[in-house]
Amino acid sequence: MKVLITGGCGFIGTNLSLFLKNKGFKVSTLDNLSRKGSQFNYRLIKKHKIQNYKFNISNYNKINKLPRFDLIIDCCAEAAVEVSKKDVDRVFNTNLLGTFNVIKKVKKDKSKIIFLSSSRVYSLNALNGLIKRTILKKKLKTNIKIKENFKCDEPKSIYGFTKHASEMLIEEFSHVYKLKYIINRCGVISGPLQFGKQDQGFVSLWLWRHINKKKISYIGYGGNGFQIRDVLHISDLCSLIHQQILNINKINNKKFNVGGGRTSYTSLRDLTKICQRLTGNKVKTSSIKKTSIYDIPYYISDNTKIKRTYKWIPKNNVFDIVTDTYNWLNENKKDLKKYL
Repeated sequence: MKVLITGGCGFIGTNLSLFLKNKGFKVSTLDNLSRKGSQFNYRLIKKHKIQNYKFNISNYNKINKLPRFDLIIDCCAEAAVEVSKKDVDRVFNTNLLGTFNVIKKVKKDKSKIIFLSSSRVYSLNALNGLIKRTILKKKLKTNIKIKENFKCDEPKSIYGFTKHASEMLIEEFSHVYKLKYIINRCGVISGPLQFGKQDQGFVSLWLWRHINKKKISYIGYGGNGFQIRDVLHISDLCSLIHQQILNINKINNKKFNVGGGRTSYTSLRDLTKICQRLTGNKVKTSSIKKTSIYDIPYYISDNTKIKRTYKWIPKNNVFDIVTDTYNWLNENKKDLKKYL
């Protein structure tokens, strides 16, 4: 099977490209290599003889001229939620226009698509309403998990809007043109090849700050660090997508929440303790009480649907994930400093 992975030199795209190549798929990537760190990942995929098409996903003329692929996995996104407030055009062009171009190519070639969406499609007000206080002063104790039917029809961030709109675009094209698709709404994903930058996730950022003895900040909800997120190991995501590819002719046109769930979640405070334990470093911590309009206090995925469909559950807990990410960052810290 010939597979194209957009955003193929990003964190998820690179891991997925190498994983699928190892499973015998004919993998190519599309990445304009504009991000810091993409050149590092490009060297990896080039070493494994994976071809990269270097141009912007917003350029349909070039996408249209690509060879036919049996499947396109759309990983390309401007992923930083806060950035979407400041650079709306860039986020719109990459996330929504980019997916529009990909789905047109899928339609033309009668291909299939797996779209990596986000837990950020859910309403900010509804997620904030799960915790009945604006300032978190103690550790949260709740068994709430977010299902696929959670509220989506209110503001969610510009980033979240582009991902939700992309989902709907794929569904509309499928309805008219009978395309086969899978949509995965992913929570926080972490693991090797994730650089310690804010736009790539708080786990690698926290680790990188501890490795280099730099200050961290608990931001929002009183600045106490009790916000909770679930975290999924990149290897667990790759294994799931492999299953989805193998079964896409039988299982398609479905939408799934995909995350660490109750298997793997953490607060910022608990993550700090793990980072201190792994690195042996205790860093300065500041507290910023003001909460961003895009922040949420709590998110844990309900994996019931994906578990029932594929018999899939995450294998790695949060300590496994942080440990694997730490080992990779620590082993590559000299090379990584030029990209951070």
